[in-house]
Amino acid sequence: MLAILRRALRHEGWTARRIAAEFAIGEATAKRWLAGKGLSLERLERLAALVGLTLADLAREAEHPVTGLAQELTLAQERALSSDTFLSFLFMTILGGYSPDEIARDFAVPPLAMEQWLSRLERLALIDRLPGGRVRPLVDRTIVWRKTPMRTLFEERMKPQFLEMDFAAPDAVYASELIKLSARGAAELAEMIEQHRRAVQALAERDREESVLQRGWYGMLCAMRPFDLSELQAGRAG
Repeated sequence: MLAILRRALRHEGWTARRIAAEFAIGEATAKRWLAGKGLSLERLERLAALVGLTLADLAREAEHPVTGLAQELTLAQERALSSDTFLSFLFMTILGGYSPDEIARDFAVPPLAMEQWLSRLERLALIDRLPGGRVRPLVDRTIVWRKTPMRTLFEERMKPQFLEMDFAAPDAVYASELIKLSARGAAELAEMIEQHRRAVQALAERDREESVLQRGWYGMLCAMRPFDLSELQAGRAG
């Protein structure tokens, strides 16, 4: 129950600092409550009320946890997602732990439109609707997109943003390296990229819980490919 409550609080932006201010307690006390220390039923109920839940809601959800999250989408699911750019964006943010309410605020999405998009995701068996207007993904967050529809969507929508980036600008943030690897080394590098993606996901969760500063949306791309030596070879021949 406590894990479910912590997830619900995080989705609604209730950090330990914000909870401490709401209940006029110390931030350390709020953190102990969230860790399950000194947390009576009364305090648990007060915390649940912050996100519109009751103890009964938490108990019901605890009895029916999501297990066996999908590791890969079906072709039909990917086609449906890739047919609507905002639908795919909404799903990716939910997968990342952001609440529909936060997305609605950030992008001025009317309630009726958000309800329609959430209903589509539910019909596609990509999310569950929960009490208090919350949702949870039915797909593992570490999913690797292998099918054509979503990879094509990235090619059309996300890739141009990185290609248009001014890498010469003083405030450009990027890293690059030229290395020589065996097939085994290349496989290890691919795994390191995946590990980095998961580390970035963990960073986003910590920042959401702990930061008091305004947050903005960032895109990150990690990629590797065989280096094209043709220009160097042509220049050497010349």
